[in-house]
Amino acid sequence: MIVCLVSTAPAAAVEQNCRFIQAKADREACYKRQEEELAAKRKPEPPRESTTLESLKQMRQDDDAVYRSMSGICRGC
Repeated sequence: MIVCLVSTAPAAAVEQNCRFIQAKADREACYKRQEEELAAKRKPEPPRESTTLESLKQMRQDDDAVYRSMSGICRGC
């Protein structure tokens, strides 16, 4: 029953629930679960290098197209 309460309660309430668990082993297990959940939340997303490279290539192509279109507009104005 305690596990159901812990899994459905918000994070602040979960801390309080762990604090009030009498059995030392259960309390430590509760704290360990909290640490794992926090570590999973804090883990940064892996960088998306392929997306970045693709976007850089696309920007480069767009820049080249703009430069080509501007080359006939003004020469040394």
